[in-house]
Amino acid sequence: MLRKLVLVAAIISIVGFAANCTQNNKANEAENKVPVEVTTVALGNVVQSLSYSGDIKAELEVKVFSKILDRIEKFYVDDGDYVAKDAPIATIIATTIEQAVRQAEAGLVAAQAQQANLRLEYERAQRLFKENAMSKQQFDAVETQYKAVEAQAEQAEAMAKSAKSQLSDATVTAPIAGIIGKRYYEAGDMASPAMPIVTIVQMNRVKTTFDATEEDLGRLAVGQTAKVMVKSYADQAFEGKVIKIAPVLDPTTRMAEVEVLIDNSGGLLKPGMFATISVTTGILKDIIAVPRFAAIENTSMEKVNGEDKAVISYNVFVVKDEKAEQRKLTVTYVNHTQLAVSGGVQPGELLVTTGQANLRDGVPVIVAKGGSAL
Repeated sequence: MLRKLVLVAAIISIVGFAANCTQNNKANEAENKVPVEVTTVALGNVVQSLSYSGDIKAELEVKVFSKILDRIEKFYVDDGDYVAKDAPIATIIATTIEQAVRQAEAGLVAAQAQQANLRLEYERAQRLFKENAMSKQQFDAVETQYKAVEAQAEQAEAMAKSAKSQLSDATVTAPIAGIIGKRYYEAGDMASPAMPIVTIVQMNRVKTTFDATEEDLGRLAVGQTAKVMVKSYADQAFEGKVIKIAPVLDPTTRMAEVEVLIDNSGGLLKPGMFATISVTTGILKDIIAVPRFAAIENTSMEKVNGEDKAVISYNVFVVKDEKAEQRKLTVTYVNHTQLAVSGGVQPGELLVTTGQANLRDGVPVIVAKGGSAL
C-alpha cells in the first residue's frame, strides 16, 4: 500500500513539472517575440511633386522717387501704412521752382498783353489792306510782327505750364494703392532723384520664384498647384499656382525661372520670408501606396549603362504566420511621404510600420496594435 502511494505521488509530481515547463516555454517564447506595429497594405493615390526653395516677394512693388533735388519738408506716411492711389506721400521744399512759376506767370501776362495790343493793330491792318488803303509791304510787316508776338505768348504759356508742373512734383504722390514697404528718408533729408523715397507693395497676393532644371521643365506647366511653406507658420501650408515659366533657359546654369502666385488675403506672408515650394505635377491613382517611414532605405554603388551610380533600394517587413518576412520593393515613384509600389507587397498584407529596425527575416513578432498576424 505504501508503494502505491509513493508511485502516485511521483506521477503527480512529474505531471506538475511537465505542465510548469510548458507554461515557462510559452512565456519565454512570448518574451522572445519582437513587438511591432502594422498597417494593412492598400491601394491609394500618390501625389507626384517637385520641391524647390525661394523667397517671398510682393506681387507688385513700386519704387517712388522725387523729381526734385531739395529737402523733404514733410512726410505723410510711414512703414506699414496703407496709401491710396494718388494720395500724398511727402512734400519737397521747392522755393526755386515757386519763384520760377511766378516769373513764368508774369512773363505770360506780359506776352498776352502785348499780343492783345498787336491783335487790334493787326485787325485794323486787315481792314485797310482790303480797302486798298495799305500797301502789301506794310500789311506783311504788321502780320509778321503779330505772329511773332503770338508765338512768344504761346511760348510763355508753355513755360508757365511747365513751371507749374514742376511745382506740382513737389508733392510726391502714390502711383498705386498699397502698403508702404520701406521709407528711406526722414523729414529734413535731401531728396535725390537717384534714390527712392519709399517703396509701395501690394500684398493681397504674393509671389515666389525658383529656378527649375532642364529636366524638371518637362513636368512643369502653368496652372499647376503649388504648396508653399514658411518657417514662421510651420504647420500651415499656403496654396499657390504656377503663373509663369521663363521661355528661355539661362545659358550659364541651364535653368529657367518659374513664378508662383500665392493668395495672401490674411496678410501672413511677408516679403523676404524664405519659402519651400512643392509643385504638384501629377497624381498616380489606385496604386499600392507604402508609407515612406515604413521602408528601410539602402544606398549602394552599381553599374548603370557602364557608369557607377548611387542606387537606392527600399525594403520592408510584413507579418506572416506571426513572423517577420523581409520584402524588397519595386518602387515606381517616391515623394516625401509615400512610395508608389508595383511589386514586393500586395494589398491586404500586414506591413510593419514601427519596430522594423529590430527585425530580420523569420524573426517571431507580436503585433502591438494596428492589426493581427495572419
